[in-house]
Amino acid sequence: MIKAELANNQECSNGFILDGFPRTIPQAEKLDSMLAENNTPLQKAVELKIDDELLVARITGRLVHPASGRSYHKLFNPPKKEMTDDVTGEPLVQRSDDNAAALTKRLVTYHKQTEPIVDYYKKSGIWAGVDASQPPKTVWADILKCLGQ
Repeated sequence: MIKAELANNQECSNGFILDGFPRTIPQAEKLDSMLAENNTPLQKAVELKIDDELLVARITGRLVHPASGRSYHKLFNPPKKEMTDDVTGEPLVQRSDDNAAALTKRLVTYHKQTEPIVDYYKKSGIWAGVDASQPPKTVWADILKCLGQ
């Protein structure tokens, strides 16, 4: 996740967040060039760091109630009745790409194409890492600290 602060833009006076972009070095270079032309350089690049095995466990366990968007997790926040929404009793679903095979493929791509961006932003001095294996509230607090809030 990358947050860029804009200096003189009324509509985005508090900045903006790019989540999952850039994914490659050429994209990062193009973004930097584009922002430099507007005199609004990137202020911080925040990496959410997590072990691949824990990430797989977290993602493959996600469950959603489509009508409300309520989310559950098979291990960390299970519904009272398996695969059933606690409020309505309706079925829960799992996204088709939330499976180990699809995730493993995405992780290979991440390590090959996206992970090098960490070194790119470390060299520029704007990189910050957050341990994403912690509880969500702790991760969010650490992200805010990285962004100076």
